[in-house]
Amino acid sequence: MADPRLAALAEVLVGHSCKLQRGEKVLIEAFDLPEPTLVCALVKQAAAMGALPMVQWRSNRVLRSVYSHAGEAGLTLMGELDRHVMEQMDAYIGIRGAENSNEFSDVPGPQMKLMQQKVWKPVHLDVRVPKTKWVVLRYPTASMAQSAGMSTEAFEDFYFDVCTADYATMERNQQPLKARMEAAKDIRIVGPGSDLSFSVEGIPVVACAGDRNIPDGEVFTAPVKNSVNGVIQYNAGSLYQGTVFEEIRFEFRDGKIVDADCRGKRAELNSILDADSGARYIGEWAIGCNNRIRRPMLDTLFDEKIGGSLHFTPGNSYESADNGNRSQVHWDLVLIQTPEYGGGEIYFDGELIRQNGRFLPEDLQPINAGLE
Repeated sequence: MADPRLAALAEVLVGHSCKLQRGEKVLIEAFDLPEPTLVCALVKQAAAMGALPMVQWRSNRVLRSVYSHAGEAGLTLMGELDRHVMEQMDAYIGIRGAENSNEFSDVPGPQMKLMQQKVWKPVHLDVRVPKTKWVVLRYPTASMAQSAGMSTEAFEDFYFDVCTADYATMERNQQPLKARMEAAKDIRIVGPGSDLSFSVEGIPVVACAGDRNIPDGEVFTAPVKNSVNGVIQYNAGSLYQGTVFEEIRFEFRDGKIVDADCRGKRAELNSILDADSGARYIGEWAIGCNNRIRRPMLDTLFDEKIGGSLHFTPGNSYESADNGNRSQVHWDLVLIQTPEYGGGEIYFDGELIRQNGRFLPEDLQPINAGLE
């Protein structure tokens, strides 16, 4: 019997996240799913609403072979074909399993850079993100449970609880934070190994409550491109292009990362930041506020929403909160400021807004619900 929680998840994705309308075309792209029940439920839900569901079923093992051996002409053609499909769509639902989260770890660096240039950027950064109603999520697997340090059954319960949250209440609770971020000019972030200052004046702010990522729970904007100065020391590891990076530290001068280091992989880290002229500038700053997620699990879609966290993202900015930075890179790196991770503070125009992961102003107290 199919897990009824998959049907409930499909309803969230189609009805809340994408808000599909009659006649709209939606691309459902599935990577390494162990079985097709969720995709079938999405097709059924979308068709019932009068939308036109299209499906692409992909294998990361096959993609690894393509990324490793295709030349520039082949990857260019792949990007052109995928971009043509994406340009026909009104909405996109991307679901990724995790049969092997390190599948791309041995793809040569120049080939991954070429893939970013010829496939990822033209299809996703240039078309999907700015021009469709999109949502992306992971699929619960045993390997994800392992990364989370949980049994498979316990992780599945956690996954469905988080992914089918009360997003309407979340959206309502985020509005005062959104308003404060819109009114703010100067931001300061302080914590162990971190003292960072930047301006957000004039940059739009977006509250996220289940309409782009599942799970969700963040409010994001971007720093004024050349305003970032100081140091940030991230304390959550990050899996990027099949490689795990830990203890990443950036030093900024006038917006640019002038020194980048991490544990054991400094050269690999700097290679990513040298991908293009925008990769050493920040394209997003966000505050995570999903208190059902409490610790990192090397999965960005979960880690960047951790209650009491923030992420500070090298690379491309979103058009909805645009600071003008353009890059093939968009790498959400997470700093957790709860007491068990060392604590820290966020200041808006000199006012202490969040301390050790908890919001202090009265109008932001609902966001603290669920924190111990």
